[in-house]
Amino acid sequence: MGFLKTLLIIIGVYFLLRIIGRILAPRLFRYAVKKTGDRFQKAYEQARENGETQFTGPEGEIRGPAKKKKPASSEKIGEYIDFEEIE
Repeated sequence: MGFLKTLLIIIGVYFLLRIIGRILAPRLFRYAVKKTGDRFQKAYEQARENGETQFTGPEGEIRGPAKKKKPASSEKIGEYIDFEEIE
């Protein structure tokens, strides 16, 4: 009798959590999306105020970060050794 009562309580709690989840899940997702959007908006506005938006090229152009070229080393690294196979 105790096993059956425990099993019914577990099943009841499971279905109760599913019903509550169906009601609360969409609200929680909406809240998370809104908070994330607000954070992105705030970061965008801060970047715009600080002048971090540097793209001024023509529309459709894709630019990446500027690459720094290293000067070619004038040092001789070593000499070439030709290996032969010994049998």
